[in-house]
Amino acid sequence: MKNTAIIIPIRLEAKRFPNKPLAKINNIPMIIHVLNRAKESKVGRVLVATPDEEIVKIVEKNGGEAVLTKKNHPSGSDRVYEAYLKKLENKVDLIINLQGDMPNIKPSAILKLKELMKKNDCDIGTLASIIKKTSEVKDPNVVKVEVIDELTKDSFMKATDFFRTKNDLNNRKTYHHVGIYAFTTAALTKYVMLSRAKLEIERNLEQMRAMENNLVIKVGLCEDAPLGVDTEKDLHDIIKEMKLK
Repeated sequence: MKNTAIIIPIRLEAKRFPNKPLAKINNIPMIIHVLNRAKESKVGRVLVATPDEEIVKIVEKNGGEAVLTKKNHPSGSDRVYEAYLKKLENKVDLIINLQGDMPNIKPSAILKLKELMKKNDCDIGTLASIIKKTSEVKDPNVVKVEVIDELTKDSFMKATDFFRTKNDLNNRKTYHHVGIYAFTTAALTKYVMLSRAKLEIERNLEQMRAMENNLVIKVGLCEDAPLGVDTEKDLHDIIKEMKLK
């Protein structure tokens, strides 16, 4: 793989937390924190894909590059694909879809995912961390992933399921999923051509579309679990954490 780009899909109309990309953390909009972490990873060109002019203006004001997309996309990855077609078609062979609500993701984690994809044969790659808090187990905002074998520092294991809640989580091969995906351009093109899957709709997890159509997703171990901001409480928690650093 020669060229990699990061595309951050984001919109203002999130159901659980409207306008969250503009929420301030240390007086900086959340989307700008994510943009900066992506740039610091130095894995390639960084684009923000959004249907909102307000986000485009903020990104460009802060030295970033934004792509205005249509409003109605069934998933973030579909929005990423539109941005890819507009700006990057035939220029990259690996696209990292970085969720716009993880302002404290480490640039090293993004770089690790790129390196794992370069060394392994799979359609899609992602990251996961060890579940450390019992409260995470039953929290539907914390997406979990099961893998075929235990994750180690350098492993890249096939995912067998993604879910929000499950009765039995004694399985040591279950981890806290981190919202970042690396697609080969061929896999992303195939993914967006597929119909929305039954479990994608039921679980509100876009990766189930790939799972139900036999696209191989592999998982690497992320040393830290970046906090995803889904609620006002999540925002307050991450403000506290990022003030300490």
